[in-house]
Amino acid sequence: MSKTIIHTPQAPAAIGPYVQATRLGDLVFTSGQIPLDPATMALVTGSIEVQAEQVMKNLLAVLEAAGATATTVVKTTCFLKNMEDFTAFNAVYAKYLGESAPARSCVEVARLPKDVLVEVEAIAHVAV
Repeated sequence: MSKTIIHTPQAPAAIGPYVQATRLGDLVFTSGQIPLDPATMALVTGSIEVQAEQVMKNLLAVLEAAGATATTVVKTTCFLKNMEDFTAFNAVYAKYLGESAPARSCVEVARLPKDVLVEVEAIAHVAV
């Protein structure tokens, strides 16, 4: 079983020494997605809802490039700059993953790349 690097122009390019995702067998492991516009690599600023929308679009684009979908996500880890945003973040998150409801951890962190409000990573299953 070999590791496959996943890359799509539909999601932001990596801004460091990492890749958008890796696939090993029938599992996909994404890197954390932040609210960058994939076309311009500019930060999408605004409320937690605005940033979360972009994060989820980026995450789903990476998953799709790997052959996965929202319904095949088995685990996410969500990082919030402020846990006061938990309810607002959940409303956006549920629009994308609510029906398939994977296991999830959600934690408040001191700081995220580019001082964004949210970052999300996922593990998904791909039918082989």
